[in-house]
Amino acid sequence: MGLEEIIPSIALILILILILPNFIKSNFNKKVFVKNLSIWGVIVIVLMILLYFIT
Repeated sequence: MGLEEIIPSIALILILILILPNFIKSNFNKKVFVKNLSIWGVIVIVLMILLYFIT
């Protein structure tokens, strides 16, 4: 695992640490939380499929 894999991983973890508390605070209602989580799940799956076909 080279430096070109470690640095982006650290950056993604730090961004997640910055975003996660506000995401949980704004999604206090369970229905809203499930809706937002499913939207993010679809976005991640679409990105993974696109990256699979690009590389």
